[in-house]
Amino acid sequence: MKIKMKDIVVIGFALFAMFFGAGNLVFPPYLGVLDGTKWFIGFIAFLFADGGLALLGVIAMTRTGGDLDALYSRAGKKIGLVIGTASILCIGPFLAIPRTAAVTFEVGINPVFGDSFSPVVFSIIFFAITLFLTIKPSKVVDIVGQFLTPALLICLAVLIVKGIISPLGTPLERTLVDNVVVKGIYDGYQTMDAMASCIFAGIVISSVKAKGYTDQGSLVKATLYAGIVAVAGLAFVYGGLTYLGATVSPMFDDTVGKSALIISITESILGGPGKVILAIIVALACLTTSIGLTSACGNYFRDITGGKLKYERTVIVVCIFSAIVSNLGLDKIISMAVPILLTVYPAVVTYIIFGLFNDKISNDNIFKFAIWVAVVLGLLSALPAVPGLADNASIQAMGAKLNAFPGGEFGFFWIIPVAVAGLVGKFVPSKVKA
Repeated sequence: MKIKMKDIVVIGFALFAMFFGAGNLVFPPYLGVLDGTKWFIGFIAFLFADGGLALLGVIAMTRTGGDLDALYSRAGKKIGLVIGTASILCIGPFLAIPRTAAVTFEVGINPVFGDSFSPVVFSIIFFAITLFLTIKPSKVVDIVGQFLTPALLICLAVLIVKGIISPLGTPLERTLVDNVVVKGIYDGYQTMDAMASCIFAGIVISSVKAKGYTDQGSLVKATLYAGIVAVAGLAFVYGGLTYLGATVSPMFDDTVGKSALIISITESILGGPGKVILAIIVALACLTTSIGLTSACGNYFRDITGGKLKYERTVIVVCIFSAIVSNLGLDKIISMAVPILLTVYPAVVTYIIFGLFNDKISNDNIFKFAIWVAVVLGLLSALPAVPGLADNASIQAMGAKLNAFPGGEFGFFWIIPVAVAGLVGKFVPSKVKA
């Protein structure tokens, strides 16, 4: 089937917007402040670990037609279900979805309206809009890609282009980090967009199929092209924001808050309307991410229960729960969710890497051995983040030993042990063939 450019652009824009949340907005300018004249190197490293891994995740999911459970079950039904559910809950209602509303209020709404606007009222409005735009799963990608993303990109382009034409300063010839590449990769890895990519891919692939690209060849091509459009959008925005941060490196150091930095940059570039423009940017960035994640939660629980949990009911529950969490005990929820994220993230990236060759790997023990080692190492690395264990000397010493593994400075301390485990699994006969 001939691939239509309009379809690719709409789907690619939607995927870009799902990835681009508030965290993606505040990380690059801070990286620019740290890197000074080496901002471009830091930006490329950040893009590789964020957009690059995310694109690989989307490609890997095309190997199973967007079925997350089909990929995760290669290591065993039970562990796949646990990892999948933990991932969707943390990237969904336990952490990322409530944070979209909280960050929108803190960075976008409060600077404009002050204390006159209630955070409770705002969260109700925010999640009512999210629910309205996600209740029909077939419309999610078109709504985000055709309407919300262009508005987001226009606002970002105004900020970035104005900052390039009239820079706020000259980047300093110094860095505030030992290695800008390591810092860029580490920050990109920590956005955890790779985990989100597996979740978003199901929505994107469903939309690709709905537009008529049902055979494997056109499905993979259309999804890949849409992914490239999304990463190109991320490259433009990340590069521009990192440069803006570099231009204010003479004015700030590593003690500046990330939110305060982007607010200051926007006000300096756009003047009085800057607060309003930033509020629109943050609201659109967070709303599109909230829509994508909420829809993904609905799809996931519908699929793993064979339709017993209805999509519509799930997204209603997710929105109500997220609205409550965004106002009550968010810090506590985050402190509980982060160790879970750290535990499962190495396994998720392992699934992505192996998923790229899913149809070539016939021995399930390659997946099983590698995933179990990834989970164990992820669990060990998460212990220092568990409340009450942060000050334990032996736990901290163990964390330091893990980071001393090859790749530890990038956050990939687990990569070699997992690769070895997968290689061992290759030589253990599997009872079930893929």
